[in-house]
Amino acid sequence: MLDILSITFPIFAVIAIGYGAVRVGVFQPADMKPLGKFVLDIALPALLFTAVATRPASEILNWGYLAAYAGGGLATIAVMLIWLRLTGVGPARRAIGAMGASCPNSGFVGYPVMLLLFPDLAGVVLALNFLAENVLLIPLNLLLLEMSRDRASKSVPKLIGALMLALLKRPMVIGLALGFAVSLSGVAVPDTALRLLDILAGAAIAVSLFVIGGSLVGLPMQGNRMLAGQIALGKLVLHPALTFAALAALPMIGLSLTPQMATALILSAAMPMFGIFTVIAQDYGHEGLASLAMLATTASAFITLTVLIAWLV
Repeated sequence: MLDILSITFPIFAVIAIGYGAVRVGVFQPADMKPLGKFVLDIALPALLFTAVATRPASEILNWGYLAAYAGGGLATIAVMLIWLRLTGVGPARRAIGAMGASCPNSGFVGYPVMLLLFPDLAGVVLALNFLAENVLLIPLNLLLLEMSRDRASKSVPKLIGALMLALLKRPMVIGLALGFAVSLSGVAVPDTALRLLDILAGAAIAVSLFVIGGSLVGLPMQGNRMLAGQIALGKLVLHPALTFAALAALPMIGLSLTPQMATALILSAAMPMFGIFTVIAQDYGHEGLASLAMLATTASAFITLTVLIAWLV
């Protein structure tokens, strides 16, 4: 167990340091935004580019992993929507619940965990997770949120087009696309460029975890605590369980994963929800609910991830 804690404790200790630094006033809550922007727009794009550009495209496009990850995410969305509808939850809060349960924080929390467990695979896992999330899971959840508004004024094709255009402009998507282009071309990235990108990517780990902790300070804590607990349970228990079921079903379609990639798949699904969850919910008037769910999920993940790593690794 001490070996497992040596993996999870440093991750959540840095989150706690970020929370404490903002709480006591060393940093201000507003300081987290530029730090987070650096990670999202500079460090993680550099990491994604390097992870993809330095490997054959066939190694990155692991169809078994993508199928299981997408299958687990889609099943989680479906179960959350059905359950919350049966319990009388309104359309916008159902969509927020589905998003919170199905969209993990692969960059800020997942990558540091993978780097400690599987350093040679961490970049590939991040690229695969990011591909599935940004091509399928996040756009679908955003579409559900938009459709929870006045449906008569919404054109689904136009909404999908606008969402995909916005995603294509994100630096991490651009970094991933450029990495694939270099990988497919067979051109080797110069060593000098790789060293520069490694320096930028190396800053992602500590800064991202620090930002997660600091961003928890000052979140609005007024909301439906029961629903927030259900979202947290959906993220930390339902999502990895359904992803495990998707993994078990892979042989039915002629696909399989190595033991390390299978472990990385389940752990990726067990991460807390992505960092901009509360920002997205704010646009729909439910930032309090999202904040409660994120706080509960992030705090509980230390226990659930420790138990899951002890079981899987």
